Amino acid sequence: MRYHDVNSRLEAHIHTLRTVIAGLMVLLLLLGYAWHAARSDIRIHIPPDLRSGAVVKADDIAPAHVYAFAAYIFQQLNHWDRDGETDYGQQIFRMAAYLTPDFREYLSNDLAIRGKRGELAGRVRSIQPVAGRGYEDRRVEVIDPHTWLVWLDFTIQETVRGMDVKQVHIRYPITVVRYDVDPELNPWGLALSGFAGDGPTRIQAHEQTAAADE
Repeated sequence: MRYHDVNSRLEAHIHTLRTVIAGLMVLLLLLGYAWHAARSDIRIHIPPDLRSGAVVKADDIAPAHVYAFAAYIFQQLNHWDRDGETDYGQQIFRMAAYLTPDFREYLSNDLAIRGKRGELAGRVRSIQPVAGRGYEDRRVEVIDPHTWLVWLDFTIQETVRGMDVKQVHIRYPITVVRYDVDPELNPWGLALSGFAGDGPTRIQAHEQTAAADE
């Protein structure tokens, strides 16, 4: 009888150990899956001014970053250093990862229309911010946590075969959205989504004077 009790206790202990081992195996599998599914990197936007310190959260995008992104990508789109007939299309293709599909289509249609009108052949374009019209808080409106409206004031200069044909100041209301695509192609995690409202408008002379006096 005593041997029977000892044997029963041993079998119960073995069963308990098997249950523990099975539980540990399940836990290891869950941890392995969680490790495999976890993000291998995170995107952190560092504020441009750290003199007062900053609390930075992953994927927290400040208005200054949105403005910097919109200004940089839009300048790239409008930089034609040899011939707008070829440069415009190349820039759209090069910046494709930073544009929503709808805005890429809009720009491609604009390219086709301008090409048919003969507005691009031999045209060289440069674009830069209007003096005194750089980033300010009022130039970025937060629509929601994933959408911003940015106002860019730029000077456009164009030449055709070496002759000056245009120098104007234009205000571009650009919509920017979160755009989580391949981070190797788009490390910003943002994209230009198109023009808002009535689209680009010419900055009047009195506005330019006011900007120079600020």
